Amino acid sequence: MKITAALGIILVLLTAAGPVQSACRELDVAGSWLGSAHAAAPDATVEFFGHNFFQITSSKGTKIVTDPVSPGFYPTPSVAPHAITVGREHPNHNYVAIAKNKPVLLRGLANYGAEWSKISTTVGDVLIYSVPIYQQQFGNALKGAAFVFDLGPLCIAHLGDLSHKLTEEQVKAFGKVDIVMIPIGGTFTMPPDTAREVLQQLKPKIAIPMHYRESTYLLDMFVKGYPHKYLNKHAATFSKKSLPAPTEIVVFTPWQMRDYR
Repeated sequence: MKITAALGIILVLLTAAGPVQSACRELDVAGSWLGSAHAAAPDATVEFFGHNFFQITSSKGTKIVTDPVSPGFYPTPSVAPHAITVGREHPNHNYVAIAKNKPVLLRGLANYGAEWSKISTTVGDVLIYSVPIYQQQFGNALKGAAFVFDLGPLCIAHLGDLSHKLTEEQVKAFGKVDIVMIPIGGTFTMPPDTAREVLQQLKPKIAIPMHYRESTYLLDMFVKGYPHKYLNKHAATFSKKSLPAPTEIVVFTPWQMRDYR
């Protein structure tokens, strides 16, 4: 898929206009002073509730929910995040009513999905910014949004409903990603083979597949040749100091899926 010149211009503006310089783009430098300060405790907890729906919790307790899915698709958890990001205006991605409080709502699209929103803000100790992408629907390219979460020691990216390889401008906008949530389902997103190409572009330490409806067929294609492990749980903690050297794929079990089935 050819990404338009307009997308490149928007990416340059987003990269340059953030209120705080992102550590996701400076981790090589930051590594010299991180030292043991972050070694004792996890830098982030990641929870998977199915589809593209995650909750990221920083070491200081800031909770960010991504693409909350509407009831009926997966069991619905009780969450009270500080912020919610929405990368696609669809019930499987924008059920913001799930929040038990009044979080900051960060929508990556405006005008009913016709335009990209420029997101660059700090919530608690987490810098959040969006990266414009394209998603696929019925053979047409539609605007979508990915999000980057800069937790200081860790850089986490949620790729939304990405359906294509990244441009050089997009790779630069994402920065030095440690953990990536990556769609592999095909049809509305990229299939496993394209997702593997994106891993080669971003080179994350941890890759968490999403948007595949627990298809073992799709998972088998995606993990082939990569170090990988399957977790019999929906949550895991990560610290910068303990991340693997090559990319490792970590497959979560969605929250309560064993009981739900």
